Amino acid sequence: MLRNDPTVLNILAKYDALVGKGNELDALFKKILANEKTADILALDERRDNAANGIYYVAYGYDYYFEPALQTAAALIKDSFSVYGGGIAKLNYQAETATITSLIMDWENKAPLVAAFNTLNLTAWKNELKAANIAFDQKFLDRTQEYGGATPENLKSKREETNAVYYALRDRIDALHLLAETTPTPYTTVINQLNALIDQYNSLLNNRAPEVPPTV
Repeated sequence: MLRNDPTVLNILAKYDALVGKGNELDALFKKILANEKTADILALDERRDNAANGIYYVAYGYDYYFEPALQTAAALIKDSFSVYGGGIAKLNYQAETATITSLIMDWENKAPLVAAFNTLNLTAWKNELKAANIAFDQKFLDRTQEYGGATPENLKSKREETNAVYYALRDRIDALHLLAETTPTPYTTVINQLNALIDQYNSLLNNRAPEVPPTV
């Protein structure tokens, strides 16, 4: 966009605002990635996601088992997940930690669930989920203390701020394009270039997105 001279296009103020927000977002993102605990946190999050999904899908598989006792145990475990809603692995870090903690408490303190885990031989997997969740929570707290405001939640908030500034710039370009009295307008090239960049970015995301089964 800078190649098209924002001053001439009368969009310099909003362009500068977008550049500023982009720089803030980039700095925050680099600060998060630079922390040595980030890799450990990502690995621990994947570990607990795998454990939670594993428990759920084993129980799901026993829905089709021929012994009623195992079917009943499986239903109890599946129902214990549904109490906290679906998509545990898709929650933000702190919400997932709290949800898993509550699940573990149910599994360890409610007699029917304790029996269900023993029946399906899932106690070791439950212990793995518990250990991974505790380790994740501690590592996450350690990192938060180290870099203060540079958290995934703040990164999400900064992205939303950047999006809002981008949309304001886009709307100004659209408005000036509609009000222009020449054809093509001075904004036609900018609009075409932005649309091309958006298409390329969407194609990149689609090519990188793995096909995975739904998570619990």
